[in-house]
Amino acid sequence: MRFVPLAAVAILALTACTAGREAGPSLGSQPRPSGSASAALPAATIQLWHGFSTDAEVKAFEEAIAGFQAKFPQITVKATKGVQDDQITQAIRGGNAPDVAASFTTDNVAQWCRSGSFQDLTPVIKQDGIDLSVLPEVARSYTGFGGRQCTLPLLADAYGLYYNKALMKGNQPPRTLTELADLAKKLTVRDANGDIKVAGFVPSTQYYENSPSHLAPMVGATWYNADGTSAIGTDPAWKALLRWQKDLIDWYGYDKLEKFRKSLGDEWSADHPFYKGKIAMVLDGEWRNAMIANDAKRLDYATAPLPVADDKPDLYGSGFTAGTVIGVPKGAKNPQQAWELVKYLTTDTSSLVTLSNALRNVPTTKAAMESPDLAKDANFATFLDVFAHPKTSTLPPSVNSVFNQEALATFVVKWEKGAVTDLDAGLKGVDKQIDDKLKLSGG
Repeated sequence: MRFVPLAAVAILALTACTAGREAGPSLGSQPRPSGSASAALPAATIQLWHGFSTDAEVKAFEEAIAGFQAKFPQITVKATKGVQDDQITQAIRGGNAPDVAASFTTDNVAQWCRSGSFQDLTPVIKQDGIDLSVLPEVARSYTGFGGRQCTLPLLADAYGLYYNKALMKGNQPPRTLTELADLAKKLTVRDANGDIKVAGFVPSTQYYENSPSHLAPMVGATWYNADGTSAIGTDPAWKALLRWQKDLIDWYGYDKLEKFRKSLGDEWSADHPFYKGKIAMVLDGEWRNAMIANDAKRLDYATAPLPVADDKPDLYGSGFTAGTVIGVPKGAKNPQQAWELVKYLTTDTSSLVTLSNALRNVPTTKAAMESPDLAKDANFATFLDVFAHPKTSTLPPSVNSVFNQEALATFVVKWEKGAVTDLDAGLKGVDKQIDDKLKLSGG
């Protein structure tokens, strides 16, 4: 999937809006079909909403759906493309929910689970004997909340390091943050005025995929305490990450780095600076491989896991992951048939491999990742390994996920500029923002 920028979604009132409303049958309110599921399941036409929008994405998803309809010929799936989370939320609130909904982001999973706006799949998962251990633990963690498995992972993103072989000049990809900083300085090229012509690595969180959530696994930073309160101000890993980042920004010169960053081409176009040889090393997701194949066929590049904290070598090989999630909203008119579609798209090996090969995202089950039919060249295999690594992490689910990320990101921009004089006090201030919001949300 492509990166979806953070977008605040007004769903805090959803609990009150949906609680007590019976907009349709639930997964637990109807008897499960016995015998052959394909023969016993009643005929129906089900509505599926998803976020895929490009021709290639939509075609790949339709091919996966066709496999389901071959198995269940009595079920017709009507798919609506390009649907975002706010549209899903509004439809549920208004009693017009689709039977199945897929989201590109995990930011709203906690609220959807807590409010009951997505149905708890736990009972039917147990009834159908699905062993969720076929999914890496991290994928299970971002698809549920509060003991409710209200979504399942469809495809995943994993993050790693892309590097330009020519610009690396024979250097091996860095394994530690110290090595990354040293190599970034070594590979940076400036003009006579000190302006950056080629950057070894851009440390700013304002650069494309360098969000705090994507950088955090490099140092093993934690977001929340066990009670859901913010741990950003008390976890020394955050301070270590930000001090490393600020040291490298200061070496470049904040103004020089900003001038360079603002001159760069669009992230989603053929003018991406990595394609143009303007940056030697970048943090990015697995989908970049497919984009390079389309937009920069002659680029000689390779991939590796992200560098990690010098004192945490056991983290090397891991990284950040998240992905597309799919579930059955409250109010689905055909919940049995909807569940069968969700189950098929998230557990059928052939379906997952078909989607992965077409979209170049990571399939989420072990069987799909190990399938001989999965296209996995060396550059893509890096991300399969990152996703499967036991220390790979994600942004833990929170009912205020978008707000919390924006609170930290806003602070880090001030830190990068040099506008923060006391890092400890600043991070504690972020904690207070997050914790105050949690109290308002009933946490």
